Amino acid sequence: MAIIGNLISRSLRIRKKFTFKLGTPRQYQLQVLHRLLEKAKETEFGRHYQFQDILDSPNFIGQYREKIPVHNYSKMHKEWWYRCLEGEANVSWPEKIKYFALSSGTSESASKHIPVTKAMLKTVKKVGVKQLYSMANFNIPPRSFEKGILMLGGTTSLFEKGDYYEGDMSGIQAKNIPKWFRRFYKPGGKISRKPNWEQRIKLIVRKAREWDVGTVCGVPAWVQIVLEEIIKYHGVKNIHEIWPNLAVYIHGGVSFEPYRDSFQKLLGKPIAFIETYMASEGSFGFQARPGTRGIKLVLNAGIFFEFIPFNEENFDGEGEVKPNPKSYMVNEVVEDVEYAVMLSTCAGAWRYLIGDVVKFTSVKEHEIVIVGRTKQFLSLCGEHMSIDNMNKAIDNVQKKMGINIREFTVAGFPYENLFAHRWYIGTDTPGVDAEKVREIIDQTLSEVNDDYAVERSAALKEVFVEILPNDVFIDYLRCKGKEGAMNKFPRVMKGEKLKDWENFLVGKTVKN
Repeated sequence: MAIIGNLISRSLRIRKKFTFKLGTPRQYQLQVLHRLLEKAKETEFGRHYQFQDILDSPNFIGQYREKIPVHNYSKMHKEWWYRCLEGEANVSWPEKIKYFALSSGTSESASKHIPVTKAMLKTVKKVGVKQLYSMANFNIPPRSFEKGILMLGGTTSLFEKGDYYEGDMSGIQAKNIPKWFRRFYKPGGKISRKPNWEQRIKLIVRKAREWDVGTVCGVPAWVQIVLEEIIKYHGVKNIHEIWPNLAVYIHGGVSFEPYRDSFQKLLGKPIAFIETYMASEGSFGFQARPGTRGIKLVLNAGIFFEFIPFNEENFDGEGEVKPNPKSYMVNEVVEDVEYAVMLSTCAGAWRYLIGDVVKFTSVKEHEIVIVGRTKQFLSLCGEHMSIDNMNKAIDNVQKKMGINIREFTVAGFPYENLFAHRWYIGTDTPGVDAEKVREIIDQTLSEVNDDYAVERSAALKEVFVEILPNDVFIDYLRCKGKEGAMNKFPRVMKGEKLKDWENFLVGKTVKN
């Protein structure tokens, strides 16, 4: 079988040497939008918003921006997608929707139902192939291409709901993977169909020695838990004693930086870390160049991108978009400005705010970093603290104090006629000095965020830190029915979710 890995590796290197005729980012994106409008012009959505008239306009991109309102999930579902769930065809995309991806709504809804069309499944595969080609840029041993790929996603069991199926996006993808890929896919259909996350972990841990894994995919926190359990169960020093050919970790969903140091401790030798940008709404890009932080957006695969500056002109204090925001195409953005991502897709989402906030690290290479969520930031008094700021503060704490922080969340609240932040830090390191953690967080945020530094001398009177065992965060997700590889702990707690979290902590205190 070694010859297969060598052939794949060699073919990727050969392909890299060829020069292909490429369009500009603007040309790719205009072509994508034109095709989306043409395809959907006879849907209910297309007729309502007169897609044909938009297509006939000499400035169809301008007409599109003018005529189609911005949608979040609530608006798209309330006005259009609910009809898809009732079995109606040709609502916002020309087919009857067979699959709906369930997304744990971190902002607008307890459980989102995102349509997954045949065209979207093809797009996800197309982006996957492009990512495979990009691996020629990384120093990956040829033998790794013939080894197993452990995909730690949600259960692949889908729930039949009359005319459609619903479940995790990973489950929908698994149901539609090519037959040739199944020999590489771990943990295999039998285990991945188990609906209980803890049961899946136990089976993966026990069977780990039976597999020869070259690539692992999944959200960092849960992958780390699984690797730790494998190492502990089999009594080895690192994961490479179980999987000597492990060479690639493909991650996404949250920033990897807070996990990097603790993750390295689980390895016996260096591996390639490759970030992807995926959601229930589709697959948007991947890290294509080693040594860079940016994720390269795929511009010719059924998704039209717009970017709205994430500022007070376009968004209110709760992260809700204001009417008629100014949007920019990928060729119109500038680097180091925060933008909310807006999509039009081949799954019938139109000018749809996905909730992510990004910065362009390279406009030329159309590469981005995800810096936060429109609803997950803190700005009680103008401190404008993003998730990216928070990650940098936590990373600094880990490095300076030599501790492992697996989870954290931050809340803001009124305090002595002004305001304060409270950080909940998850670590199993004994005897952590909370005051020292507070000092490092406060200092780091003052260095990386000028607004924060100003407010710390004005309205943001105090910063508190509470150290909690890691299991507290996992138990909270478990009690909410959100335990598992596709669920992420919210980095910011607000409103009812904050009250719920505080009540949960009181209950934990009573039990302990």
